[in-house]
Amino acid sequence: MLAVLLFGVAMPDAASAAFVGLQGWIVSRLDWLFVASTALFLGVALWAALGRTGGIRLGRDDERPTFSRASWFAMLFSAGMGIGIMFYGVAEPILHYASPPLGAGSTPGAAARAMTLAFFHWGLHAWGVYAVMGLAIAYFAHRRGLPIAVRSTLEPILGERIHGPLGHAVDVIAVFGTLFGLATSLGLGAMQINAGLSVLLGAPDSVGVQVGLIALITAGATTSLVLGLDRGIRRLSELNVALAGALFLFVLLAGPTAALLQAFPLRVGDYLVQLAPLSLDPSRLGPAEWRGGWTIFYWAWWIAWAPFVGTFIARISRGRTVREFVLGVLLVPSLVSFAWFTVFGWTAIELDVRGAAIATAVQEDLATGIYAVLGQLPFARVTSLLAAVVVAIFFVTSSDSGSFVVDMLTSGGRPNPPVWQRVFWAVSEGVVAALLLVAGGLSALQSAAIDTGLPFCAVMLLVCVGLVKALRAEAR
Repeated sequence: MLAVLLFGVAMPDAASAAFVGLQGWIVSRLDWLFVASTALFLGVALWAALGRTGGIRLGRDDERPTFSRASWFAMLFSAGMGIGIMFYGVAEPILHYASPPLGAGSTPGAAARAMTLAFFHWGLHAWGVYAVMGLAIAYFAHRRGLPIAVRSTLEPILGERIHGPLGHAVDVIAVFGTLFGLATSLGLGAMQINAGLSVLLGAPDSVGVQVGLIALITAGATTSLVLGLDRGIRRLSELNVALAGALFLFVLLAGPTAALLQAFPLRVGDYLVQLAPLSLDPSRLGPAEWRGGWTIFYWAWWIAWAPFVGTFIARISRGRTVREFVLGVLLVPSLVSFAWFTVFGWTAIELDVRGAAIATAVQEDLATGIYAVLGQLPFARVTSLLAAVVVAIFFVTSSDSGSFVVDMLTSGGRPNPPVWQRVFWAVSEGVVAALLLVAGGLSALQSAAIDTGLPFCAVMLLVCVGLVKALRAEAR
């Protein structure tokens, strides 16, 4: 990590070129690997939930869940998607509507297609990656008594060697992917908070301000980490979901309510009809260059995040059955994401049709999307401030959850690692995000996500083999 950061500081232009160049090579040569792998991960998760293995409990047979369902959903959603849906909830649908990868833009067909693409990127495939990684870690940790670490998932393949150099290497790859995947999310969050402050207070929209925001919110994440999982991370996640819910309801009621209520089931239906064709034939999505900037970026981002989100979900899921775990992780966050993209994305499209020029604003600056929509609705300054606060808290919950996971991994899978190490990793994540922003802005952040997703994709394929072997053996 230090070597990459020194490269970014000493030679920012060369670092940005290297990140983007490696991304280009991966997208042009290995896009098929990401497409096939994400489909496989979703298939394995569904197999585990719907087959004979679904009744296996992640813990003792008589054990019950540690957290309530409400707390569980709040924590896994805040960790897994928070900043992303705030950043792309408006930006992605309106961009696909105005400039679709296939066909003419700014038409009713382009609007429907835009929502299908957004759902495809943020729906079952994304949560399938998290579900299979989280299930594997939870099963081997809570059922088999192994450390809460990625290495434990390879026990059916490596045996006792998971405690040696091979196991260490797997966890090192997981830590590296987690740090740079989180840096992507934290960088997006800083850019969006900066855009909100620019709208509200006239603050300059610059990398310097964004680095300052990263420092401030990293301090908040560190405080949450010191308080611990129950007093810090859980309560902050619940607060954030409540505030995001209030913002969601405001836009639903203040925006084109009838159109939104009509659009939601129609767009979900379109997504379900297109799910298999788009998964099996990526050319239906758009040209290869477009897929590299959108679909492959997302698939790599989810895979880079998998050790973080998977380990965190595993940590908070003791006592649940395999079926409850997989269906909860797959369905509830996916439906929430679909509802969010419908309310914010479809509202943006409706406003653009009426002449509000939302697409133009987003094309100029992706981070301003949500503020452009709120600016067209009543109480714009109040709701824009609320949006900035929600982004900030999502920023904190992603950082503190990620630091907690990295700390567990670097402590050999201990569920409650030392406080000083939590502080160290929280600060390190902020530094990584800040230096990637300095080295190349959004393109460097996206490239880092894709670049670090590649090695962990290979690890996750082995994880699937280990999980299937273990579950089949127990079912027999």
